[in-house]
Amino acid sequence: MSKDSWALAVDVQEANAVEYEFSKKVDRVGYLPTLSGDINGNVFWENSENGGRRRQADKVDLAEQSLLNKLIRRSLVRNRNQVEVLQRDPTSPLYSVKTFEELRLKPELLKGVYNMGFNRPSRIQENALPLMLAQPPQNLIAQSQSGTGKTAAFSLAILSHVNPANKWTQCLCIAPTYELALQIGQVIEQMGKFCPDVKLAYGIRGNRLNRGVKLQEQIVIGTPGTVLDWCTKYKFIDPKKITMFVLDEADVMIATQGHRDQSIRIQRQLTKDCQMLLFSATFEESVWRFAEQVVPEPNIIRLKREEETLDTIKQFYVECREKEDKFTALCNLYGSLTIAQAVIFCHTRKMAAWLTAHLTTEGHQVAMLSGEMTVEQRAAVIERFRNGKEKVLVTTNVCSRGIDVEQVSLVVNFDLPVDLDGNADNDTYLHRIGRTGRFGRRGFAVNMVDSTHSMDIIKQIEMHFNRRITKLDTSNLEEMEKLMS
Repeated sequence: MSKDSWALAVDVQEANAVEYEFSKKVDRVGYLPTLSGDINGNVFWENSENGGRRRQADKVDLAEQSLLNKLIRRSLVRNRNQVEVLQRDPTSPLYSVKTFEELRLKPELLKGVYNMGFNRPSRIQENALPLMLAQPPQNLIAQSQSGTGKTAAFSLAILSHVNPANKWTQCLCIAPTYELALQIGQVIEQMGKFCPDVKLAYGIRGNRLNRGVKLQEQIVIGTPGTVLDWCTKYKFIDPKKITMFVLDEADVMIATQGHRDQSIRIQRQLTKDCQMLLFSATFEESVWRFAEQVVPEPNIIRLKREEETLDTIKQFYVECREKEDKFTALCNLYGSLTIAQAVIFCHTRKMAAWLTAHLTTEGHQVAMLSGEMTVEQRAAVIERFRNGKEKVLVTTNVCSRGIDVEQVSLVVNFDLPVDLDGNADNDTYLHRIGRTGRFGRRGFAVNMVDSTHSMDIIKQIEMHFNRRITKLDTSNLEEMEKLMS
C-alpha cells in the first residue's frame, strides 16, 4: 500500500514547523482519502470504490480536526467550562485532587508524569483521575475537549492499572483512526518511560502478526476493526483477560462508518468486571445512546455548555451589498480598531483565496487555511499565526473548532454559516465566534449581511442564543469606536 497516507504526507515546505515522532514499531501504511462539501465550505469524507476515502470539497473531518488539535497543542488549554460530576452512587464521597502526589502513584509513573511537563492536574484530571483509579474499579463517561489533558489522564489510568508481571494484554484502547491511535501511543510511551516492563502494541491496519501468536504486550491501542479481528478472528488477544477498556473520541467514532458496531462488538467480548472508560468532546443524543450501550452504570463527567462564552463577546452585523462592500467594511474595521489578531470565515476556498489576495494587497500579513491542505500543513499555518507571524487568518470551516489563540480579538463571518436547508447553522456560528473572547478577554464578532436572507439568518441566531446582535456602520468612525469600546 502507499506510504504517503494523507495524514502523514508532510509537504517539505511545511515540515520545519511540525514534527512527527511516531513509534518505529509501526508500519506506516494508509490510504489516500477524497471529500464532499456543504454550503459552509466544509469538507467531508466519502468512501471510494476501493474502500479508501476521497476528498471532494471543504468540510472539516472530525478525526482530522482532532488530530490537528493534538498536533498544535504545546500545553494544556485553560478550560473555562464548569465541570459537572454525576456519580453512579450519589451517597459515596466525591473526591478531586489538586496534585498528582495525592493519587499515590507508583514512583516511576509519577516521574513519567513530571517528565512530560505536567505540574498539576488540569480541571478534567482533577475530577476524572480519582474515579478512574478508584478501587474497586468504576466505569466512566467523560466529556472533554482536546487540550484538556484527557489523553494523559486515561494514559495514567492505563499505566497504573497494568500488572507488568502478567505477559498478556490487560488494557485495550480504541480510537477512530490510525493517526489518533499513534498519538495516544506516543503519550503512553512517554508517560511510561520509566516503566520498562510495561509493553505496548498497536492494533492498526498494516501491523501484521503471525497466526497463532498470543500478544505479550500488556497494552494494545488500535482502531476498532483491527482490534476486533485480533480479539475474535485471529485470537491474538483473550478478551476475557481484559480488565480495562478505553474508547476515545466517541463522537468521531460513531460518525465513521462501521466503527460504532465494531466498538459494541468488542465491548460484548469483555467480562462484566472489566472497567469501561469512554471519552467524547461532544455529547449529542446519538453519542449518549452509544455511550450508554458501551458503558454500564457509569460515573459521568460533563462540561457545562459553551454558550456561556458568548458573555465575553460583543456581536455586530454590517449591511453590505456584495463582496467588495464587505471588503471595504473590513478595511474600515481595521482602520479604526486596535486588533491584535483576527480570524475571518468564508464559505468557499475560492472566496477565501479572493479575500486573502485583496488583504495582502492592502498590506496585511495574511495566512489562509482550507480543506485541501494536509493536517500537517494546517498545523504549520496555525503555529505561524499563533506565533504572530501573520495577523489575519482567512479560513473555511476547518478552523471553527478547538483552535485557541489568546491574541484573537476579532472574528468576522465574511459569509454567515447556514445549513443545507439555508437556515442558520447555530452550532457552527457558536464554534466560529468562540475563537475570540477566550481566556476571559473581551472579543468582537462581526457578521457581514449582504441580502434579506442573510438578515433572516442574523434574526435566527439572535433568537436561538437569546443575544442581541447590534447593527454597525463601519463608515461612521465615531459610532464604531463608541460601540466597540
